[in-house]
Amino acid sequence: MTLVGFAAIQTMEEEKRTEIASLGEFGLIDHLTKQIQLKNSSSLKGVGDDAAVLDYSGKRVLVTTDLLLEGVHFDLTYVPLKHLGYKSAVVNFSDIYAMNGTPRQITVSLGVSKRFSVENLEALYAGIQLACDIYGVDLVGGDTSASMTGLTISITCIGEGDPDKIVYRNGARENDLICVSGDLGAAYMGLQLLEREKRVFAGETEFKPAFEGHEYLLERQLKPEARKDIVAELDKAGIVPTAMMDISDGLSSELLHICSQSHAGCRIYEERIPIDYQTAAMAEEFNMNLVTAALNGGEDYELIFTVPLEKHDTVAAIPGIRVIGHITKPDLGCCMITRDGAEITLRAQGWNSLAEEE
Repeated sequence: MTLVGFAAIQTMEEEKRTEIASLGEFGLIDHLTKQIQLKNSSSLKGVGDDAAVLDYSGKRVLVTTDLLLEGVHFDLTYVPLKHLGYKSAVVNFSDIYAMNGTPRQITVSLGVSKRFSVENLEALYAGIQLACDIYGVDLVGGDTSASMTGLTISITCIGEGDPDKIVYRNGARENDLICVSGDLGAAYMGLQLLEREKRVFAGETEFKPAFEGHEYLLERQLKPEARKDIVAELDKAGIVPTAMMDISDGLSSELLHICSQSHAGCRIYEERIPIDYQTAAMAEEFNMNLVTAALNGGEDYELIFTVPLEKHDTVAAIPGIRVIGHITKPDLGCCMITRDGAEITLRAQGWNSLAEEE
């Protein structure tokens, strides 16, 4: 994988660059959306009218929105626009899956500065459409506006869920098992790698970043996947979690959300936290605490959920799921048991985009 960001795209476009102003707002929208075909029966009307028309007969409607700002949530020095479009869509799908639902539609709104061309937006939309095709989601609307501050992306995802299967954060009960999918900390270490190469090659136009052997970490950061497969496996096994979230801000933060809203405590065990070999190797290279990366790194978009104790054998048999602890009484607090048996209080130390810079 090469470091292909906005600077590289600019170089590629020296031969071809179509100014957005040459199409106008409506021409641009038509250009970007003319290939869209609706896939879901709940999508009655999509792009092209004053509003989309949806029909969710007999289902609960789930709605989530994410706002992404250039320089705050992403850096176009090393994030390719197609990857950015894909990730922007998938993180919204992940929120719907975390409710034990199914994403069906999205709307996409963009704020775009003059330095972007039609070709740039084609790449961004190609990523969004690829995500929609893979996950069976319809793009049914949105808006586009000029921006004075770079690129802004706002995506709203609409999904559906059966009334008796929707899972909230507040259902965890004492003795429930705490489970996670996949492995943790890889996306954070991928970000550290990208930031390191950005600093090393700052100001240079011809360079080859040292990414060999770290492809997994880069993919987890630049092109994450929503765990649709885990939701399907739980349903096949007849398991409806008592509480569930996706891990966007780090395991510690999400688990504290569940415990707070469920009025419960928890115990998780350091040796049970799933961590990939590449993540461990990169943490050692950066001289970083591996468990801290897994607990507080964020952007893994794995699922953390709780299930009743009697479901242990069933859930433990599902590939890709690890039981890492259990829910306790609230007065016991929220702690991690280290490998040497010490208790460490969990803290929400995930990245805070609203914090004041020092």
